Amino acid sequence: MTSTARAAQQADPDDPPPAPRRVVRRSVDRLRPHLPDLAICLGFLLLAAFVMHGLWPSPNSKVLGLNPEDQTLYEWILAVDSRVLHGDFSLLTDRLNAPDGVNLMANTTVIALGALFSPVTLLFGAPVTFAVLATLTLGLTAVAFYLLFRRVLRTHRLAAAIGGGFCGFAPGMVSQNNSHLHMTALWLVPVLVWAVVSIVRAADPTDPVNEGRDGRRGWRRIVVFSVVLALTVAVQVFIGEEVLFLTALTLVIMTLVYAAARPDLTRRVVGGAAAGLGIAVVLSVLVLAYPLWFQFKGPQSVPNGVFSPHFFSADLASFKTVSPLSLFGREENARLSTGPAEYNTFLGWPLILVAIGCAVWLIRKPLVLACTIAAVVMAALSLGPDLVVNGTRTEVWGPYRLLLGLPVVDGALPMRFALALMPLIATVLVVAVDAALKLDWQPGRLLVPALVAIALLPLFPKPLPVVDRAPVPEFISGGHWRECVSPGGVLVPVPPATPKEPWPMRWSAAADAGFAIPEGFFIAPYGAEGTASMGTYSQPTSQLIKQAATEGVVPGIGDFQRAQARQDFAFWHAECVVLADGTVNEATLRTTLEQLLGPGRRIADATTWKVG
Repeated sequence: MTSTARAAQQADPDDPPPAPRRVVRRSVDRLRPHLPDLAICLGFLLLAAFVMHGLWPSPNSKVLGLNPEDQTLYEWILAVDSRVLHGDFSLLTDRLNAPDGVNLMANTTVIALGALFSPVTLLFGAPVTFAVLATLTLGLTAVAFYLLFRRVLRTHRLAAAIGGGFCGFAPGMVSQNNSHLHMTALWLVPVLVWAVVSIVRAADPTDPVNEGRDGRRGWRRIVVFSVVLALTVAVQVFIGEEVLFLTALTLVIMTLVYAAARPDLTRRVVGGAAAGLGIAVVLSVLVLAYPLWFQFKGPQSVPNGVFSPHFFSADLASFKTVSPLSLFGREENARLSTGPAEYNTFLGWPLILVAIGCAVWLIRKPLVLACTIAAVVMAALSLGPDLVVNGTRTEVWGPYRLLLGLPVVDGALPMRFALALMPLIATVLVVAVDAALKLDWQPGRLLVPALVAIALLPLFPKPLPVVDRAPVPEFISGGHWRECVSPGGVLVPVPPATPKEPWPMRWSAAADAGFAIPEGFFIAPYGAEGTASMGTYSQPTSQLIKQAATEGVVPGIGDFQRAQARQDFAFWHAECVVLADGTVNEATLRTTLEQLLGPGRRIADATTWKVG
């Protein structure tokens, strides 16, 4: 081939590139402006992995050291939720508290998350799903709020990153992530806010989004965003109703303040916004009518909250204190809370002072005013019915006393009202940093972000501590349980699960809730006159077994105890009793069961007794 021919084959530099190359180039050009956003979001996910890295890379052998009981409960919940892939859509599960079962709506069962991640649970086990969700709850919450501040408020990336990071990794979030997945999965909260803001904007004829559009187009947008709001509310109910309640209350307070500060806007949008919110309410009620009826009136429903608002009240001194789970926190600060999962108010003096300073500086902005007043109200409510100061309960009444006795509302824990402070404070900080970055005065552009960074540094999260967990018996993990109990049948672990020691529920979770167990850790109506209780009452045989497990002494057993055991096993509809090797006081328990039931049968690493 001549040089002339070869030159003819070469592409003309003025010719357009081939189609696939053009597609790639356009995609890269479109992606390039968003690379900083992607980097920030990836940073949030990496920080979440750092906080939860103790569970990785072996979730099946590690457990959160500060709240292993609740993690056991949630792993069981995730296993039950995964049964949706088997066609089990019941809101009353028969896999715990046999024979009565457990009302899933009356418990914090994160049904939507469990169903969404059910393939992970069935493939890898509930501990892996828990570790994934505990990591994503922090990281994706930060991402969601970052996008809210960036896209809705249209703030500078630095400001939005500060706000998103605080929302995802505030002391209350890290603390609640000690197994409270229903309180930390806040991914949909920014979507709720976005939908409400979009309804208001669609109802405002002077808003730029409505330029060049007729009124009919505006109403179509109102309807669309109302549907989005209704669907988001419905899904959030199946993740965490307490979060939905706190979000709704906060938005109501903010809306009232904002409306009073912007009467001109209120007059323009009140009709359309009210109609849109009305549509959302009607659609939500239609979708949620049966689940909510089931929660409050269905089988195993409860009429009240199980926790006392007098006990779960925030200590006033905790607001100026740094959480033990934060970088500058000290272990002795834990005495100002009810437990390591409730460090909701541990904000520290630096952040409080900087937040107040930012609010005073920008108080003329309606959004800042609304956030400030809402924050004051929610902080006051978190103090509970009686003021607690530095561990001492006083006789001074708190604003929460006004809510005592209100149906449903008084079921919310007062100290969790402080969780609403996270997005409220974050919004004030975001607006302040964004405003500072637009100042003509150079020192001001540096001063405000620097002060915010200094205030947040002491709150930087530390990794959550973990401990080793006891392995699930090979009798369970190897599927040998099928030799003793039929699928869906009742297996009695020895000793039975209780709210304080729910460890046998791990057996059920490891078997993908393939069998049921009696008693356990859950909320049910076994209190006085059908009020809420944690767990159920123990049958006489259960009490006898627990006595042997606790005291290490074989209790007196005669014909009466054997007859009672037959009666209790029949009440539970039990098929099999199982004592795993390595159980505390194993020899005592084996002797007790042999005197009750006769010789057992060895299967794998367990001794079993067929009783049904």
